[in-house]
Amino acid sequence: MKICGVDLSANDAVVSIVQLEGQQFNIPECRVRKLSLPKGHSREDLQKFQFAFAQLMKDYKVDKVVIKERMPKGKFAGGAVSFKLESAIQLIADIDVDILSPTQIKAVLSDKPLPIAFSETGLKVFQEAAFTVAYAAHMSK
Repeated sequence: MKICGVDLSANDAVVSIVQLEGQQFNIPECRVRKLSLPKGHSREDLQKFQFAFAQLMKDYKVDKVVIKERMPKGKFAGGAVSFKLESAIQLIADIDVDILSPTQIKAVLSDKPLPIAFSETGLKVFQEAAFTVAYAAHMSK
């Protein structure tokens, strides 16, 4: 099963695809590390983002998308644009989308820690949260 972990911050959707085959994890090479929405975005920009995200999931035959939840208020509240990005992803037809809270992710990682150090994955540093979300989604089954 292929899961795409998504970490939304500001106007970016950082992605990391993780595949589990049997007991073996695989991180396929992906042409995109993050998808961005322009600062002064229009309706068309949001539709382009949605289309690009859907096409990426289709091209890599992703079975499920898991988004790291952002808090609606408080010290760690997500911005308005990140909630738009989340909505755009959730409204894509034919894509199974779940949301994992930071608490759920921590609980999974405490029970089943990462088998290797993140630095050994070959991913960029800014993809760590997206990778962790995808890993936690695989392990939470």
